[in-house]
Parts: sequence; C-alpha cells; structure tokens
Amino acid sequence: MPTATPEAHAAVPATGSRRVVGRVGVYVALTKPRIIELLLVTTIPTMVLAADGWPSIGLLAGTLVGGALSAGGANAFNSFLDRDIDAVMKRTSRRPLVTGAVSERAALVFAWTLSVVSTLWFWFVVGSPLAAVLSVLAILGYVVGYTMILKRRTPQNIVWGGAAGCMPVLIGWAAVTQSLSWTPVLLFLIIFFWTPPHYWPLSMKFRGDYGAARVPMLPVVAPSRRVAVEMIAYAAAMVVTTLALAWVADMTWVYVGVATVAGAWFLVGCVRLYRRTRLGDSQLKEMQLFRDSITYLTVVFAAILVDPFLSDVLSVH
Repeated sequence: MPTATPEAHAAVPATGSRRVVGRVGVYVALTKPRIIELLLVTTIPTMVLAADGWPSIGLLAGTLVGGALSAGGANAFNSFLDRDIDAVMKRTSRRPLVTGAVSERAALVFAWTLSVVSTLWFWFVVGSPLAAVLSVLAILGYVVGYTMILKRRTPQNIVWGGAAGCMPVLIGWAAVTQSLSWTPVLLFLIIFFWTPPHYWPLSMKFRGDYGAARVPMLPVVAPSRRVAVEMIAYAAAMVVTTLALAWVADMTWVYVGVATVAGAWFLVGCVRLYRRTRLGDSQLKEMQLFRDSITYLTVVFAAILVDPFLSDVLSVH
C-alpha cells in the first residue's frame, strides 16, 4: 500500500483553502463590492465634516463596517431579485446566481443576514439608533423602491431609485452627531444629482442589454440627444448644490475652488457628449464620461475631507 508523501499532505489544506476562498468570493460578489467602495468614499469625508476633524477611529471604523454590511445586504437582495435580468444581459451573465455558484435560498438568507446584522450593528455597536433607522430606509429604498417597483416600470428609475445610494452621507453624519441638518441634506443632493449623469452613460453603452432584458432605462427609450440634455441639467444642479454647501457649511475657498473647477470640467464633458450625439451613437465615447463621473465625485469629496483642517485659516465668509 503506497504511503503519502509530505507534498501530498501539504496539497490537501491548500486545496481546501482555495475552495473556502472561492466560496467566500462568490458571496462577496453578491454584495457588488465596487459599488460599496464608492459609497464608502462619500462616508468618510462626511464624518470628518460632521466632526470638524477626525472622528474617533472606533466610530469611523464601526460606521464603515456597518455601511458595508448594509449596502452588501441591499445589493444581495438586488442580485436575488434581478437574477432573471442578469441572465439576459451579457454584462451580468457571470454573476453567482446566474451561473448557479450559489443557490437562490442561500443568497436570500445571506441578504437577510447582512441587513439584520447591519441594523443591529448601527444601533448597538455604533450607538446610533438614527443611523440604524436610516440604514433600514436605505435598504428598503434600494430593494423595494428601486429594484421591485421602479426599475422595470419607468425610465426615471435610476433618478428616484438612486436616492438609496445617497443615504450613506446621512448615515455617516448621524453616526457622528446623532442628528441631521441642512449640511447632510446638501451632501445627499450632490450625490442625487450626480447619479443620472454617472449611470446613464453606462446605460448608453449597454442599451442593447437593457433593451433585451426589457428594462426601460432612459437611454433605451429616448434618443441619445435627449438623454445628454437631461444629463447636463442634472450636472448643473449638482454643481450649484456643491457651491451651496460651501455657504451652508462655511467651507473654505479651497473647497470652493476645487468644486468650481471640477464641476466645470464635468459639465464640459456632458456638453461634449451632447455634441457627439449629432455624430451617431457609435461616436459617443460614453464610458469616458462614466469614468470621469467617478473621478469628479472622488475629487469633490476629497476636498470636503480636507476642508475642516483648513477652516481655521480660510473661510468663505
């Protein structure tokens, strides 16, 4: 009877480890981590602004963990509810519920678990009942409002459904102050107005997928020129809101300058897309604007992050 070599014994745990990592990766994919990253990018600057400096490391870490759990739960519910759409669209055809890498029951249990744990986490660990309530509203807004009601029924789905993606700034502010004010409302509106010119370029690129799945995204049901005009309008409202924030939150001229330059840059990008609509959809270069939108939001919130540390020497007033 042959004996096992040391190398063979070493291979067993390695194989098991790969299986565990692969299994964990499947569940992480259900949470759509790239979306979570973008949400957390807005949470940290909001908490710094609310605290007028760095909040405690414990509070910051706790809020980020709670936000990741909450967003992950909402995204897992979305993955479960949209599994039929994902199976039709090429862009999403490799998601876990489509390939069968995870069962529908397991995905649903996972979504409920993350959502319940995130609520308890905000209430007891972060110590903010208000943040817990806002987290629940964000989950309901994304799962029920957007995924179940709006997404398959109206071209304005991403406009109103996207409000759920604005909630992290309210949650972050509430975690620090245990209250809300006009400042977090303006932060909410910045992301609200940013969402259409961020997401519609992606919808333009994949309008064929959305059309095949019968999801009435605005670029599917309206001419590209009309979509571009609406994007310009939302982008303009976004820039105005970033400047209103400077006055309400007593921001410095550094923030005002960054918000103005970044806003003008992004607006020019929207106008360029509008001009390209005259050349036909094949010339839109819509994904460039999609990537630019992420850069814009990152730059503006980076300015919000550093502003409290400059407020002692510079001020709008």
